[in-house]
Amino acid sequence: MRAVRQGRERPLTVHHLNQLLLVCSLVLLIAVAAVRISSRSGLPSLLVYLAIGVAMGQDGIGDIKFDNAELVQVIGYAALVVILAEGGLGTKWKEAKPALPAASMLALAGVAVSVGVTATGAHYLTGLEWRQALIIGAVVSSTDAAAVFSVLRRIPLPARITGTLEAESGFNDAPVVILVVAFSTAGPIEHWYVLLGEIALELAIGAAVGLAVGWLGSWGLRHVALPASGLYPIAVLSIAVTAYAAGAMAHGSGFLAVYLASMVMGNARLPHWPATRGFADGLGWLAQIGMFVLLGLLVTPHELGDDILPALVIGLVLTMVARPLSVVLSLTPFRVPWQEQALMSWAGLRGAVPIVLATIPMVEGVTGSRRLFNIVFVLVVVYTLVQGPTLPWLARKLRLGKGEEAADLGIESAPLERLRGHLLSVTIPEGSRMHGVEVSELRLPTGAAVTLVVRDGTSFVPLPTTGLRRGDELLVVATDPVRDAAEARLRAVGHGGKLAGWLGTGSSGRK
Repeated sequence: MRAVRQGRERPLTVHHLNQLLLVCSLVLLIAVAAVRISSRSGLPSLLVYLAIGVAMGQDGIGDIKFDNAELVQVIGYAALVVILAEGGLGTKWKEAKPALPAASMLALAGVAVSVGVTATGAHYLTGLEWRQALIIGAVVSSTDAAAVFSVLRRIPLPARITGTLEAESGFNDAPVVILVVAFSTAGPIEHWYVLLGEIALELAIGAAVGLAVGWLGSWGLRHVALPASGLYPIAVLSIAVTAYAAGAMAHGSGFLAVYLASMVMGNARLPHWPATRGFADGLGWLAQIGMFVLLGLLVTPHELGDDILPALVIGLVLTMVARPLSVVLSLTPFRVPWQEQALMSWAGLRGAVPIVLATIPMVEGVTGSRRLFNIVFVLVVVYTLVQGPTLPWLARKLRLGKGEEAADLGIESAPLERLRGHLLSVTIPEGSRMHGVEVSELRLPTGAAVTLVVRDGTSFVPLPTTGLRRGDELLVVATDPVRDAAEARLRAVGHGGKLAGWLGTGSSGRK
């Protein structure tokens, strides 16, 4: 490898590598600190990451000249795979299942409405050519779950809203990517029904590959005991990436494949789940930071002046007309209350995907693609600044917050291969209804037993009459045939207390 500086090639030395590592580490530390700032201000942290990239760019203090859109697209795709995998692993099936029909309608019919309305507005109000208008309409029609939930995390919302928004953000990336690529390809745009057929086929292939890879990966991880717990997170992420690659190579939607495969694994009671979830969450943050910093570097601020007004106009059409119309047309058949429709209309935040997708026409050499990228950049920044801080306020005004629910148990499972059993590590959190329940009242299935309790740093073997408390850590040994039933019973008691069975409380929550 060689470094280029002041027009002359110079060898990349260890000194240069040390400088690069120092810059990267400082950027990461600043980005981590920015998460704390954004959590207090209500703004998605993506804006801070973009600002870091802009500050390092050619108009900033770093004066780094960077214009490699193709590299940004490749790295952006890789980052999106990690982000979608992390989102799929965190999707609760119990919340997503009832919302699937509505989310699918939003991701398909809703995207079509949004693209059409936004493209029409861009063409007639800003003078963009039809191809450019269609590209920008498709690019900005994908929502970003990370941006939405980073400002809504402080307000507990009904499961139907969170499930719909989360599933929509995971599903709508696939058709939007297909549309952007189709509109950016040289030559005439094919008939709309041919394009719809291609989208349907790619989505079907991606869904089939994702579900198959997710099921096979879950089965393998549950039946093959790895020698170290740290290998499970690596295996899970590797399986998710395999789903993306297999789906793309089969001419299907790799993005849909990785999301579905991750969702299957995330709801499959895998061993060492908390460690896996934490690892995926950390990689997701790292992917977002790296992607947005690069996108900020790609921007040339002094070129944005002429594109601010078109971005505001297109964003206004998208936010006030296209998004609400797509939500109403998609959700009214499901009898979704108007308050929920209003919140989901305003919660259509744009984030990582639109800016990354805006690099596709640049790589394909579409006329005016640099201007399209600038418009998308300004649109995302401005309307995130407007919508982000007002989302919690709107949720409260619409009275969509809900009361606190019983906290879910933290359960980690370690397989005991030779003993044909499992060791369940259970943490009783604040708010769990397992507080005050005696060990005998857990009524675990035959073949499972609480063998140890750790309380205030002290370990002891419990008696049947030992009462459990918040903050206790339990070690539960279960034979292989009753492992699932034991965990289901523990979660049921955690949510419903000692009368969980009588009250009809089932096993709910996450692994």
